[in-house]
Amino acid sequence: MTLLLSVQDLTRRFGPRPLFTNLSLDLRAGERIGLIGPNGSGKSTLLKLLAARDEPDAGTRMLKRGVCIGYLAQDDQFPAGKSVREVLLDAQRTDTLEDYERETAAAKTLTQVGFEDSDQRADHLSGGWRKRLALARELVRKPDFLLLDEPTNHLDLPGIVWLERLLRAAPFGYLVATHDRTFLRAVADEVIEVSRVYPDGSFRAAGNYDDFAEKRDAFLEAQAKKQESVANQVRRETEWLGRKAAARTRKAASRIDDAMDRREELAELQFRNAATGSAGIDFVSTGRQTRKLLNAVGIAKSIAERPLFSQIDLMLTPGIKLGLLGPNGSGKSTLLRVLAGAIPPDAGTVAYADGLRIVMFEQGRAMLDPTATLRKALCPNGETVMFGERPMHVIAWAKKFLFSAEQLDVLVGQLSGGEQARLRIAQLMLQPADLLLLDEPTNDLDIPALEVLEDNLAEFPGAVVIVSHDRTLLDRLCTEVVGLDGRGSAAVYGSVDQWLTALERDEAERKQAASKEKPKAEATAAKKATKPKKLSFREQQEWDGMEAAILVAEQAVAECAVAVDKAATAGHVALTDACHSLQEAQHVVERLYARWEELEVKRG
Repeated sequence: MTLLLSVQDLTRRFGPRPLFTNLSLDLRAGERIGLIGPNGSGKSTLLKLLAARDEPDAGTRMLKRGVCIGYLAQDDQFPAGKSVREVLLDAQRTDTLEDYERETAAAKTLTQVGFEDSDQRADHLSGGWRKRLALARELVRKPDFLLLDEPTNHLDLPGIVWLERLLRAAPFGYLVATHDRTFLRAVADEVIEVSRVYPDGSFRAAGNYDDFAEKRDAFLEAQAKKQESVANQVRRETEWLGRKAAARTRKAASRIDDAMDRREELAELQFRNAATGSAGIDFVSTGRQTRKLLNAVGIAKSIAERPLFSQIDLMLTPGIKLGLLGPNGSGKSTLLRVLAGAIPPDAGTVAYADGLRIVMFEQGRAMLDPTATLRKALCPNGETVMFGERPMHVIAWAKKFLFSAEQLDVLVGQLSGGEQARLRIAQLMLQPADLLLLDEPTNDLDIPALEVLEDNLAEFPGAVVIVSHDRTLLDRLCTEVVGLDGRGSAAVYGSVDQWLTALERDEAERKQAASKEKPKAEATAAKKATKPKKLSFREQQEWDGMEAAILVAEQAVAECAVAVDKAATAGHVALTDACHSLQEAQHVVERLYARWEELEVKRG
């Protein structure tokens, strides 16, 4: 495969120790690579360096001439007041395209990512649609390789599945940073992990995530054994160096140098292997034996006269693990708050066992005080916390969640998203619970923390109700799931895949019904029209230039057809690219003729 982008010996520092040192990476056409790593390991920084959005402290970046590198950042930013169509037109300003070509490309790409109204304001979009628009802004530029930083953020589960399919069908290669293991398995044929645990700051292995994990574990086991071996060598050399000077003079001076080298090697191995630690997540149960903890009968809730859910019956008993699924805005968080007693249902009842102790992890970690220090947030009173029946000093408690002693005086608002998630979990773990209500607890957690959270929730003896987009966690943990459809209905399903299949089937049936109604509505509208509409100034300009535009597009089709003939003997990759170009050129001609006919009808 053709080499598109290469970085060699990259070093980037934030503080005394670098994120990575002498990191080298080659990206080739068509590669589908997943990028993982612990929080704070430098994934976003690496993507910015690859995209030339940041400069390394050392190292080089080489990009093949004419190659377009796309970059989807974590935070989606758009100019104020711009429509989604204008955002895509602006993204093509540097291209040597005619206005009609930019308009066509923008319309096609907006349709590809699911937009039906191209005039809606970009700054009025929800988080999920902002992510789709940011992706469309990169797709319209036709990248040769796309860098994606946590692209599943703000997408609901149907949106994540849509993104998986889009990437697998994409004609370009990509490097995608994510903590979503199911998403990673679906889109990546190779995985890279950046972490200080590796000698050069990264570890790369072919295969899906499960293949990668097996190879990584073997590497880390070998590195741990090496540390043990070097430690034994250092111990023997230390004993020798401690003998009297007369004894040392009988040994070669090089042995003293070797002993110093071994000590440095041991220190480096200890530093790297210490990075393999994970957060000590461990929710505490009250241990109550009550059979029925919570019983909800016929509960319903609406917001602004829009039904979220209705006729939901739930009985929560010790050991049950229930997942809540639904598109964004379908009412999952509202249902959790109803179960917690924070808001009343519009209909139905929720009955609780006497003295029921509920712990709730709220989405967005709203209960955290951004102005408090980490020390105060972890330990509000004094220097000791009581975990179960065991007292722990605040420093030991902080280290349990991967915080250093130096961070204790940092403000909560200055912590990263992953650090805030670990902090909120630390607070909740001090409260014994019969029922855990968890609203997106997996957001911003890295894979090691996710796996620890899974293990702990699986062993939690009380009841758990969880909202999450992490399908791996839900599939492993949940005995059943409740799926909300976003239109007021809810049903119980056996698995996440079963709910997704049902949701897609219902969506297809609704679209089919709508398509049958559309011709009737159009016919009715046509009868009501008493005279043809006039073209707008922009449409008149478009119509005036349409014939010339079609001639240019048809010439492009002819040239692409010649290129296909030439590529027939040039190899599979060249022929595939040539056929793809021909198909695109033919689509342009088809769209131009369709648009010409549309304008003709409007002119009357």
